[in-house]
Amino acid sequence: MDEEKCLLIGKIVGVHGLKGDLKASVYIETLQVFGPGDSLLVRTAAGQEKTYIVESARAHKKGMLLSLKGVSTVSSAQSFVGSDLFMKKESLPDLNEGTYYWFEIIGLSVFTKDNIFVGNVTSVIPTGSNDVYVVNDPDKLNDEEILIPAIEPVVLTIDIKKKRMIVDLPEGL
Repeated sequence: MDEEKCLLIGKIVGVHGLKGDLKASVYIETLQVFGPGDSLLVRTAAGQEKTYIVESARAHKKGMLLSLKGVSTVSSAQSFVGSDLFMKKESLPDLNEGTYYWFEIIGLSVFTKDNIFVGNVTSVIPTGSNDVYVVNDPDKLNDEEILIPAIEPVVLTIDIKKKRMIVDLPEGL
């Protein structure tokens, strides 16, 4: 599998019912990025990989229930527990201009409007009203994080191709 072309979207944590449905913990905000007929790559804990066609995917508690073509018994589903789920990035729906997937934001180099390096985005925290970018400077010895609200007056530009974000930090940051 080409890691650059795939996105880790979840992990199979159990089985559900008698027909081989899989319980998965998901790492994506919405299940609407894939559905019946789409393909998912399954990587077992032993490193074996195989692509499966999704028959159904639906929200269930804090995760999802997933039915894959060719997996129709509890015993066959049991072998998937602990496996990672991936999807091709190219199959993700296009977003509106100025909107980005988290995997596109994580890793960006962050600079102030005066071209001073702040650090790299290491994660994104959803808060409900807006996301918050967690930024760490790898050159600093302490593990101090800077939390940058993902709002227009603070985030001035995002250039995915150059892997760069320009910010206007509020006083005190």
